[in-house]
Amino acid sequence: MAISNIHETLLLYTKQKSLINDKLSTNMMNLLNSSKQTAENQAKYNDQMDNIYYNYYEDDPETYELLTEQLEQEHELELANINSWEQELELEKNNLETQLNEINTFESSWTKLLQTNIKSDFSYGGVQQ
Repeated sequence: MAISNIHETLLLYTKQKSLINDKLSTNMMNLLNSSKQTAENQAKYNDQMDNIYYNYYEDDPETYELLTEQLEQEHELELANINSWEQELELEKNNLETQLNEINTFESSWTKLLQTNIKSDFSYGGVQQ
C-alpha cells in the first residue's frame, strides 16, 4: 500500500512539473515577443525620426525640435512599458524555475523512498547476509 501511495505522489509531482513547464514555455514566448516588440518599436522610431529630419530640419527648425522631442518622449514611454513587462516576466520565470527545482528535489526524495521500499519488500523474509 505504501508503494502505491508513493507512486501517486510521484505522479502528482509529474503533473505539477508539466504544468510549470507549460507556464515556463509561455513565459519564454512572452519574453521573445517583448524583445521583438522592442526591436519593432526601435525601427518605427528610427523611421519616424528620419521622416521628421528630412521634412522639417532645414525648413522649419522649431517644428523639428518640437516633433523630435515629442517623438522621443513617446518612444521612452513605450520602452519603459516594455521594460516593465520584461521585468515582470523575468520575475515570473525565476519563480517558476524555483518551483520546478523544489518539485525536482521532492520527486528525487520520493523516488529514493520508493526504491528503498521496493528493496525492503523484496528482501523481506529473504536470506540476510
